[in-house]
Amino acid sequence: MICETPDFTFPMLADVYHPVVEQGIYGNVEKTWILDRTIACSFASAGGAFKEEVTPNVNITQDKMLIGRVKTDIRMSSLEARNSITNVIITNIRDQNCNDIYLETSGPRAGKSTIFEIATQDPFVGPFGSTEYYKLIIRRSENQAVDV
Repeated sequence: MICETPDFTFPMLADVYHPVVEQGIYGNVEKTWILDRTIACSFASAGGAFKEEVTPNVNITQDKMLIGRVKTDIRMSSLEARNSITNVIITNIRDQNCNDIYLETSGPRAGKSTIFEIATQDPFVGPFGSTEYYKLIIRRSENQAVDV
């Protein structure tokens, strides 16, 4: 497992999980999430100053989106395996003092760190033609019952 060092540009840490994908006896896809590495990152709320975070409807949904950046391409595992953004989850987002920032207060992960899925990932290419970091938009996963 690789652990990146935080700095002033990437002051937070987060854990990246990749799945081991297997097929069940009825043909269904089963994913077992494995901690791949800890990354240095920076995340903040994706805006929506006048938007409700919880939408009261038949199925009460909670929309939480964060925008941020990471040093490396998180689709590539530490073993150089390539994954789609749908096969990556981020959790345990911590500040520089290792305090969890986003916690679930109820449900199956009550008291544990929120699980986020990748919505978009784009490289940021600097003026000299090299990738400086990757921009991410992550959203709170509707399935917080995943065992990580």
